[in-house]
Amino acid sequence: MPIAKANGIEIAYQTAGDPRGTPLLLIMGLGMQLTAWPHDFVEGLAELGFYVIRFDNRDCGLSTKFDAAGTPSLFFTWLKSRIGWRMGAPYLLDDMADDALGLLDWLRVPQAHVVGASMGGMIAQVLAARHPERVLSLTSMMSTTGRRSLPGPGRAVREVLMRAPRHAINRRGVLDHTVEVLQAIGSPAYPTAEPVLRRRVAMSFERNVCPAGVLRQLVAIGASGERCALLQGLRVRTLVIHGAADPLVPLEHGIDTASQVEGAQLEVIEGMGHDIPAALVERLVALIDAHAHGKMMFDPIVHLFEKQ
Repeated sequence: MPIAKANGIEIAYQTAGDPRGTPLLLIMGLGMQLTAWPHDFVEGLAELGFYVIRFDNRDCGLSTKFDAAGTPSLFFTWLKSRIGWRMGAPYLLDDMADDALGLLDWLRVPQAHVVGASMGGMIAQVLAARHPERVLSLTSMMSTTGRRSLPGPGRAVREVLMRAPRHAINRRGVLDHTVEVLQAIGSPAYPTAEPVLRRRVAMSFERNVCPAGVLRQLVAIGASGERCALLQGLRVRTLVIHGAADPLVPLEHGIDTASQVEGAQLEVIEGMGHDIPAALVERLVALIDAHAHGKMMFDPIVHLFEKQ
């Protein structure tokens, strides 16, 4: 596994496609390793001529861990985020965006299309707003502005997320709980079979598992606050993709994100939740490709809202 030394840490990364192709950087979400990007999704983009770069965020996968910062409390992290209390955080989303920028520097990539999913979308937003000269286009998937007034996860998802594994020290118990979470947030119209989820989770655990890192990333999200003002100044061509059935980050978050960025386009996908199901890979790859090449049919956001 290649390792980049960037922004004062080590970042594990992988590439796919011809290095002479147009660079496209993928940024994954909370606690998810670079392997969470579906193989067909990555290969589909590579086959279209992109030089695809994906990496483990800090505190995840094979990249640097911040264990010296300790393990935050999940409950108090959630409570502080809901009521707006200040959080002490070992790092912020800005630092994670600097990691992504540092990786591009390490690879000597002057500019790249940037695609971020969930927390990765937040990081991508910060990167594009702070360093527009390095970002050819931005695709923010299943993400948010961080506005606190937006609706939170559905009740069923909250209950699953807040419930600790029945056997926290037992690998099988943690695996069962992780599969339960993925089922709860997945696409209702495009469900992934449980055996497939189990294999993915098991492979992820074999590569690396860092529960404390997930909590520290969660604190980084809460401590970073909302990005509305930042996004209002964003001048990078932007596509927002959101599932109409997302139970973790409801559709209102995608609508809000698109409404903050001048000229942004919003693509709402019926039946899609908070994942990248196999049945939607081809459609998502096509959307990103069209957006990167400036071939999306222009339609003001207000019209896009009327279609829903």
